[in-house]
Amino acid sequence: MRAVLRLLLPIFLAEVWLASDPALGLQGSEAQAERGALELQGPQNQTWEELQAPANTDEKQEQEHEKAPLMAQQQQLVNETTNFGFSLLRKISMRHDGNVVFSPLGVSLAMAGLMLGTRGKTKAEVESVFHLQAVNQTEPHSLPNLFKGLREALSSNPDLGLTQGSFAFIHKDFDIEETFINLSKRYFDTECVPLNFRNASQAKGLMNHYVNKETQGKIPKLFNEVNPETKLVLVDYILFKGKWLTPFDPVYTEPDTFHLDKYKAVKVPMMYREGKFASTFDKNFRCHILKLPYRGNATMLVVLMEKKGDYLALEDYLTTDLVETWLRNMKTRNMEVFFPKFRLEQKYEMHELLKQLGIRSVFSHSADLGGLSAAARNLQVSKVLQQSVIEVDEKGTEAAAGTLSEIIAYSLPPVVKVDRPFHFMIYEETSKVLLFLGRVANPTLP
Repeated sequence: MRAVLRLLLPIFLAEVWLASDPALGLQGSEAQAERGALELQGPQNQTWEELQAPANTDEKQEQEHEKAPLMAQQQQLVNETTNFGFSLLRKISMRHDGNVVFSPLGVSLAMAGLMLGTRGKTKAEVESVFHLQAVNQTEPHSLPNLFKGLREALSSNPDLGLTQGSFAFIHKDFDIEETFINLSKRYFDTECVPLNFRNASQAKGLMNHYVNKETQGKIPKLFNEVNPETKLVLVDYILFKGKWLTPFDPVYTEPDTFHLDKYKAVKVPMMYREGKFASTFDKNFRCHILKLPYRGNATMLVVLMEKKGDYLALEDYLTTDLVETWLRNMKTRNMEVFFPKFRLEQKYEMHELLKQLGIRSVFSHSADLGGLSAAARNLQVSKVLQQSVIEVDEKGTEAAAGTLSEIIAYSLPPVVKVDRPFHFMIYEETSKVLLFLGRVANPTLP
């Protein structure tokens, strides 16, 4: 008997297969700015703004004292999730130097959801990737609870255009732990859907229907086939439909040259806008950093190397601290910006990359998935597949995913033309959580 667990994240998609037969082995490689703080949930399912105002100074100080550790843990989680994303980017870059797009938040939510079914060493390895082992020791489900607070803070901002959720498609005969179902619902708002995977064609059609609906048509046909021995499919989705705070006027979009390297170039539709932009220049890495704001207090951060061909070297040094340094040193001024339209769609088999980052046990015969099923012996995760889609045009973006540095804020030229390979980061301003991370080497390719 073979049990299969697929964990898929559109626009970021992580597909995890769970095999019970070791012989089968692996099957393949504005919240607004003035809010000022995340609406993290308190111990009684209240936001911090909803907590009763303190009656006196001592009570207020006590309340602030109790709130500080949770806020610190939340920021630590965001920082580690971002650094985790940069680490994944470096691993992907070892395999190819083309276009890249994925969601660090998506993969983090996927692993946190899977962690609810892990025990022992397997659970510890997942925790260690986020360097939050101490946090998770304060109470049984501290780490999932932090992710829950982050998800709720993001979803409370309708202008952000971010949708996130999950499904659990469960075969009627699979002996899944009720606790796992309850915790998945509690922390990740998972909707459980019973299916008969023995009727593979019907199961495939129903799952495609759910995924297509929740991703608003971005992933119309996720499943091409379904193994009739499948027992459980977990689908986590994250969808970002950002709109520029000030859109580009399509009237000014014209074909222009994008230099792939010193010798090759392609024609791309180049957007144009004149206005006030926040920017800086890093003299250490010789790169321009430009902010393109969305509605809902989100931003695309564009990193453009001064010289053609140097963009890959920057990836070794990307950290949360470096990005924070860039953001602190930005200055807003009037500029002209040329930015290419592009659409990327990328898939990655991630289990080997996750192994390199220290998550190994869950992919081996020694995986401890006792929290998932009472019959978890011999179960293991065999495959992780990620898929991300991002489309950037005049209206905005639709995405279905310290080194001491000398910084100056005045060197960016009054005209910025993004006509060579660049990196982009889409993040929510208040929490600084990294929603999508990518590299555009050739905007004419997916």
